[in-house]
Order: sequence, then C-alpha cells, then structure tokens
Amino acid sequence: MAPGLRERKKLDTRRALSDAALSLAFERGLENVTREDIANLAGVSLRTFTNYFAGKYDALAYRQQERMRRSIDMLRARPADEPLWTAITESVIKPLDADMADVYGVENALPTRQQLGEVRKLLMIPEIRDATFRGMAEEWVAVIAERTGTDPRRDMYPRLVAAIVRAVGDVAMDDYGNSDPPVSFTSLLRKGFAAVAAGLPEPGGKN
Repeated sequence: MAPGLRERKKLDTRRALSDAALSLAFERGLENVTREDIANLAGVSLRTFTNYFAGKYDALAYRQQERMRRSIDMLRARPADEPLWTAITESVIKPLDADMADVYGVENALPTRQQLGEVRKLLMIPEIRDATFRGMAEEWVAVIAERTGTDPRRDMYPRLVAAIVRAVGDVAMDDYGNSDPPVSFTSLLRKGFAAVAAGLPEPGGKN
C-alpha cells in the first residue's frame, strides 16, 4: 500500500473507532461500553483498537483533538487582514459544524435529551473535559502569535488569547451540557466569541 493510502487508512480507522465510542456512549452510557464493543462496532479487532488507543476515553477524545488541529490549520489559512476574533470564531466553528453533521445529521443538529444526559456525564470526566486542548495549547499560542506579529515566549498577548479561546469553549460546553431544552453548541460558541470580540461589556449597559 502506498504511504499516502496507508496514512489515510489509519486516519479512517481512528475516526471510525472514535465515532463508534461516541455512538455507544450515547446509546448505552459510557460506563456500559467496553473496548471490545467499540472495536466490534467499528468492524476491527480488539488488537487493532489497542494499536490506536489506550482505552475508551482516548478514543472519545480523538475527534475533539483532531477537530482542534483542523481549527488551528484553518486559522493559519484565514485572510491575514481578517479581524482576529472573526478568524478564530470561524476556525473553531466550521470543523465543529462538520462533525456535528456526522454525529447528529444535517437535519438534526440538536442532541436528544437522552444524548444530552450522556453529554453531561462525559463532561464530568477529566480525560474528556481536557481533551480539546491537551497537547495543543502551545500550537494555539504559536498560530495566534503568527497572526498578530507577537513573540509567543515574551509577549503575553498570544497566551492570553489562547487562554480565552479555551475559556469560551469551557463555558459553552457547560451551558450545552446543562441546557434544557437542548441548544446548539455552535450558537453558544458564537455568543461567547461575540461577547469577547465586543470587549465583554458589562450587562445592563455599564462601561
């Protein structure tokens, strides 16, 4: 198999295992899902699963990590003269929209209450909660420094922006997990990023 095809096959297998883990977590509850279950749903052996992931938490986290890498790549490719928070917002949300369509379907962008209950449980697991930024905080700082002409080691600005990106994601995730009725995660992210872009004015019109 050619190197390019081999890498594509590995990527497809990782995605299939991660998607199977999420599907089973929604269907049964993560506590009732085993590595064997995930491998069976993805159509691979348990040995193949262990070649890619240490356990079910890693499998679940993979899609989030992969999506964050796509966001970073997209931010790097956005027009240089685009306002920073516009570029960040679109770079975070577009890959998320694509993944949401895979999970829920284009016509059904909101989770059911049962799915939302499982989301709440997943968000309580540190291994899942921290997955989005695990190992990628420095990449965020680097790409923001590139866009803003700052030094990621000496200047506070790119590190502050990266921390704010994570904070918006965390708050949106909390609201998403606690919403009743369910709301769109992307709408919560847009709301959070818009508030930051506006300078976080105090509620009630105070300056």
